[in-house]
Amino acid sequence: MLNKGDKVSVLDDAFDGIVTDVKGNVITIETTDGFQMTYFVNELIKINVSNDLSKQIGSVNFNSIKKDKEIPKPRSFTKEKKVKGEIPPPEFDLHIEKLVKNYKHLSNFDILTIQLDTAKRHLDFAVRNRIPKIVLIHGVGEGILKSELDFLLGRYDGIDFRDGNYQKYGQGATEVYFKQS
Repeated sequence: MLNKGDKVSVLDDAFDGIVTDVKGNVITIETTDGFQMTYFVNELIKINVSNDLSKQIGSVNFNSIKKDKEIPKPRSFTKEKKVKGEIPPPEFDLHIEKLVKNYKHLSNFDILTIQLDTAKRHLDFAVRNRIPKIVLIHGVGEGILKSELDFLLGRYDGIDFRDGNYQKYGQGATEVYFKQS
């Protein structure tokens, strides 16, 4: 419980003060700059802990508590490092609207078959032309195309595959690496 004259620190703001008035759960403090501010009890931490209380609770690090309450700085995303002269891997979009003009009349089975045939054609092309890496964009959806692609890629010898770059594609792409002999 806070009393008049207690030194306190505000959890969500960067200043301290002395309690000037206590009315139930509402505490008025005078900041070190001389301003009167009103807070609820749960927004303040008492700074000058008496010796008896500090023996009971041990050492409390108020700075770490305040640091936990601070809003973290937003992360900055680093872009993929590109080596000068490096050619980016070819990307093949397997969304049905990119493959066929009129797909409204097609069944789900027909759509999946077209997408898998296109993926197989691109894989065979990459193997024939000794392309070291390609990216198949399948989208997130229900994951049926992704699981079928995983099955198809598992049947090839000399191929490694993994999820595509999350920053660039999210969860909707697979990177395929070809082991060249």
